[in-house]
Amino acid sequence: MTKFYSHGKLLITGEYMVLRGAEALAIPSKMGQLLEFKSNHSRTLKWESWDHKNQLWFTACIEIQDFSISKTNDFNIALRLVQILKAVRAQNNHFLEDTGGRVKTHLEFDRQWGLGTSSTLISNLAQWSQTNPYILLQKSFGGSGYDIACATAKSPLIYRKAPTGTLIETCEFDPPFKSNLYFVYLNKKISSRKAIRQFKSHNITEKQIDYASALTRSMINVNTLDEFEQILNKHENFITKITGVISLKEKQFPDFQGAIKSLGAWGGDFILATGNKSTPEYFKNKGFDIVMTYKQILI
Repeated sequence: MTKFYSHGKLLITGEYMVLRGAEALAIPSKMGQLLEFKSNHSRTLKWESWDHKNQLWFTACIEIQDFSISKTNDFNIALRLVQILKAVRAQNNHFLEDTGGRVKTHLEFDRQWGLGTSSTLISNLAQWSQTNPYILLQKSFGGSGYDIACATAKSPLIYRKAPTGTLIETCEFDPPFKSNLYFVYLNKKISSRKAIRQFKSHNITEKQIDYASALTRSMINVNTLDEFEQILNKHENFITKITGVISLKEKQFPDFQGAIKSLGAWGGDFILATGNKSTPEYFKNKGFDIVMTYKQILI
């Protein structure tokens, strides 16, 4: 049996703008996804996906000759999986050439959280097949690729999507006030693909790209919570002006005393909030029960 593991992710700065080449701060999550493969002498790939509660949520039987689907409990997900498998074979035509087997994937986080169910799968498949995960991403889900960079990273990083390829720089983001940082799940998952399509309609200037990168650089160098909150607010105001979408704090948490920043596609998944020991209670009183500290969720 062979095993492969990839980390989930959170994009701290540069949401949307990372698609246009801005530098973004991304941090791998402590939780990820494991893929196990055990070969046999069949011509079929039997696939099982297990969630963070160890419950089976997806199954499929796929013929390895042409990756046709013979059986599944979710045809749409199976089609997406086949799309990735075909992209793998396009890079490595010996992948599953003669031998089928059984695949088991195990998620360590709730797949509704948006921490990278897809990106960790692509990373694991790329490790298994010795192919380029960024090409697999573009052939399937699309996106900037920062989540792929986080999948095998061991520390925070600055990510930039450039015409010549991806530029990844490890960075020392270990703020002395990280005990004041909380990550709140908004009880709904936002489609990254839909958000990407919507953002592509906006005209973005080089000046705006440079400003987004400057905010990222400023954030990794701050020493006080007050400075950090100022940058969070500037970032929210900046994306509001570009997208025309009202910031989440203004829309939903106007009475919150700290700063709030959306992470990733606005309106869902996680937000970053600054506060104190009473902060989790504030959000739980508003119906948001999943509130995690920096140490609980991020490397």
